Amino acid sequence: MDYRELNFQGISAERQWEVSQAFPVLMRKVYVWMTLALVITGFTAYGVANSPGVLQAIYTNPVIFWGLIIAEFALVIGVSAAINRLSLTTATLMFVLYSVINGAMLSSIFLVYTQSSITTVFFITAGTFGAMALVGYTTKTDLTTMGKYLFMALIGLIIATLVNLFLKSSGMTMILSYVGVLIFVGLTAYDSQKIKEMLLQAPDAGEGAQKLALLGALTLYLDFINLFIYLLRIFGKKE
Repeated sequence: MDYRELNFQGISAERQWEVSQAFPVLMRKVYVWMTLALVITGFTAYGVANSPGVLQAIYTNPVIFWGLIIAEFALVIGVSAAINRLSLTTATLMFVLYSVINGAMLSSIFLVYTQSSITTVFFITAGTFGAMALVGYTTKTDLTTMGKYLFMALIGLIIATLVNLFLKSSGMTMILSYVGVLIFVGLTAYDSQKIKEMLLQAPDAGEGAQKLALLGALTLYLDFINLFIYLLRIFGKKE
């Protein structure tokens, strides 16, 4: 009997073979793209922090400052909402541009916290992120319900953060930081599982599937960056 005629749970053996070949390639791309984006962000942040002129331009000129913030939101929304209409090259360039802008906006951490504490917190973040990504990837438990609750909690966190911009309460800032850590620890596991399930359904490693992998990389990148920021607020030592 020809293997193409075999079926397993409604999926042909040929389809199973295609998925088994495409999935590891796509998952590898997710983490390669995420890692490269983090490297770009890190180098940009450090470079801007050591360029007084650029740093001053960003944080003393409201037009530049708010322009960069708006650009960040526009790029994330653009990639997420229009991923099917964008080419892989365009989506990748948008992701790279977002990584650069985000790095420029994060440059201020080098003025607030000691470089040694930033390094320490980065490794704490990497360890925590890696552990939770592994949990999400390997667990047999469906994390969909947890993801819904975490998303609602994230909305609450954003609202509380905006309110605290006016209250300027240091105690509230610390509470929100702990809440933020819990939310993004959970989201890392949930998003890892969601990305795995999404890529398992990819018929091949073509451009369409690679765009989904890029979107997954952006999601995990945002989880990592937010987890890092909240941990830095808790454990970072100020200059």
